[in-house]
Amino acid sequence: MTAIRQLAYQPPDTVSPVETMSFSRLRHLDTGSTQRGDFHVLAVVRRGQGRVSIDFSEHSLAARTVVWIRPGVVHRWDRLGTVSGELVLFVPTAPLTAASRDLAAASGTSACWLAGDPEWPLITAALGHLRVEAGAKPDGRTGELLGLLLSALVLRAAPPSGADKPRNDIFRRFRDAVEEEFRAHHDVGHYGSRLGYSSRTLSRSVHAATGRGAKDYLSERLVLEAKRLLVHDRLSPARCGHRLGFPDASNFSAFFLREVGLRPGAWQTANRG
Repeated sequence: MTAIRQLAYQPPDTVSPVETMSFSRLRHLDTGSTQRGDFHVLAVVRRGQGRVSIDFSEHSLAARTVVWIRPGVVHRWDRLGTVSGELVLFVPTAPLTAASRDLAAASGTSACWLAGDPEWPLITAALGHLRVEAGAKPDGRTGELLGLLLSALVLRAAPPSGADKPRNDIFRRFRDAVEEEFRAHHDVGHYGSRLGYSSRTLSRSVHAATGRGAKDYLSERLVLEAKRLLVHDRLSPARCGHRLGFPDASNFSAFFLREVGLRPGAWQTANRG
């Protein structure tokens, strides 16, 4: 497997927290490599067909497909020859409203879905307004205007799984704490102590937000990172387990086998490109 191409956010205008580009421009820049960026990519397909790989899932692209790739997520674009539409690249702090920032902060929810009939014209209208403003000559209002218009697009293009769920502050705090500390702390009790909630309260809140318990959420985050390290960073199982805070290689191997159904070395061999 070829090495991952690490991408940093570098817009043409260095003061802009948001950049827009067409799929035509992406075809010109894309080398077919597997990539990982430090910024969000929100893509809207108007016509054509193609594919995108997000972490370890393959997704088809077609008219009205929306793709959201979050910072740190490994991805690869494929067969984009007929695809037309736009991509919006933005830094994590670019959205300005509380609701849009909450959506942007949600880790582990990169996704690909088809926009429904009611949402599609609203998504394209928000995208069109953002694209026009992004192409205007920058001035002192540019950052705020782009942030507000991006917030509108993010809210209109929110993944359907979480679009109509009530705000869940306990889950949001748990999610953020897990993202900070999952490599060092693998037990739900630690996060309960840190946040001031019982493990049962945390699990109820996580289940309400995601459909799974706090322990499962934490385990899934560890498994995802382990898969990234094994395949994309090509670490040995022993080094991977050490990077993720397991006390020894056998402990990590037993965890991975329980969650995935294969030993880490066997899974790594089976998934090498």
